[in-house]
Amino acid sequence: MMEICPWCEQGTLSDIFDTVYWELPDGTKAIEITDTPSKLCGGCSARFQADDIVKEIEDQLFLINTSQLGKSISFEQLMKVERLLKRNYFDFS
Repeated sequence: MMEICPWCEQGTLSDIFDTVYWELPDGTKAIEITDTPSKLCGGCSARFQADDIVKEIEDQLFLINTSQLGKSISFEQLMKVERLLKRNYFDFS
């Protein structure tokens, strides 16, 4: 099943791996996350992450010691960083 772009509502989406930049939860800095699962629109060329990937990144950054992160990390490496808590107890969704 082809996914339609939520931005232009015409183009079809492809799965890609992209580099994204994310502000840490404490606001101290932004980091580069390479090889992040993303979507690319064939019509308008929009590049973005699906909601589940955004949640995964935000939860992980909230649950790890971000002071040990460098300026750049791959998505796979980020998801492997040991968590200080088992889950985000502040997420009521």
